[in-house]
This record gives sequence, C-alpha cells and structure tokens, in this order.
Amino acid sequence: MTIDVLIVDDDELIRVGLRAIVDAQPDLRVVGEAGDGAEVPPLVAKLRPRVVLMDVRMPAIDGIQATRRLLATSADPPRVLVITTFANDEYVYDALRAGASGFLLKRARPAEVVEAIRVVAAGESLLFPAAIRQLVGVYGSRGGDGLRAARLTDREAEVLRLMATGLSNTEIAEQLVVGVETVKTHVGNVLAKLGVRDRTQAVIAAYESGFVVPTG
Repeated sequence: MTIDVLIVDDDELIRVGLRAIVDAQPDLRVVGEAGDGAEVPPLVAKLRPRVVLMDVRMPAIDGIQATRRLLATSADPPRVLVITTFANDEYVYDALRAGASGFLLKRARPAEVVEAIRVVAAGESLLFPAAIRQLVGVYGSRGGDGLRAARLTDREAEVLRLMATGLSNTEIAEQLVVGVETVKTHVGNVLAKLGVRDRTQAVIAAYESGFVVPTG
C-alpha cells in the first residue's frame, strides 16, 4: 500500500529535497506541499495523507500549533512527523505532547527519512525511543499519579513498559510469548485507557506520570 505524504515547511529548498527523497520510493508518494501550518487542516481534509512531514518552526503557524489544530479538526488525522534542526529542543517535545508521532532531523540521510515515514505510518513501534527518553528527562514535568486512574491491568502495564523501551508489537509478543494480535489488543486498550492516539503519547504519559522512569 502506498503511503501518501504531505510536506509542510516554509523553506522551499527543504520541500524540494524531501519530495525528491519521498517520491524516489515505490511505496511512498508526495500528495501535496504547504509553506505554513495554517494550510495543513484544509489540505489534509482534501488530500487525506497518511503522514505529514511538519516543520516545527514556521513564521506564522508553527508545527506545534498546526499539529494541535489538525488533531482537533480531523476525525481521522494522519501521523505527524516533525522536522527539526535540533533534536534536544523544547519545541520538539511540545510537538510530541501536542500529538506528533515522532521527529526527524533536517540533516537526516535519505534512508533515515524514508524509514522514519514508514515507522510512524505503521504505528507499531517508537521512532528514536532513546531520544524521547532524553527529551522527557530535560523537559518533562514528572510526578503524577503513576497512571493509577487509568486502571491498567497487570499485562497492560507490562506492555506499556515494554513499549517505552521502543519494542515493536512483534518484539513484545516474542518477549511475552503471546501472539502479535494479542499484543495489538493490549496496546489498543492502553491507548484507550490513557486517552491518547498513539504509542508515542502513551509513552510520554508513562514517563511524565512517573509510571516509567527515563534512564540513559
């Protein structure tokens, strides 16, 4: 299945470069471009991309605001992959908290760009889990109730802890000696109980609540 991609960046050179990288892949396709975050919701409604490559810093509506607006206005929002110059950036963390599924450095190699799009489109593993741990350690506001209010079962709690390490559904299934479909069910239950849309936000909630302690 082809993954449709929308590119959002105020720098035309960046957009041209990303389009060339994406369109060179048989399973990826750029369906549109935008130069500002304000254009995102209507373009998503029209083009129905599966992934949005979103610049985190833009002069009018930045990637954080655009992500929030997109999730608030779209019934079935695409995955958002934030594009940034610096990995250890509070803007990046705010974008992840707003609902972005991952981030990508502008200096990333073409192969890394392609892999990042595929990972967030699949939604079955974290993109750069170690970097997320580092961001939480610097910018996170830890000290909640440990997710007690979510009433996770013991198995769901175990799955969430394994998700936080960056394991995919298949890897979690192998570690717990259960089927992949069983893991998908547990992951779905975790997301529903936490009230989040994907595993990135679930893991951030786990870190910020103190349920999982970021290390390394």
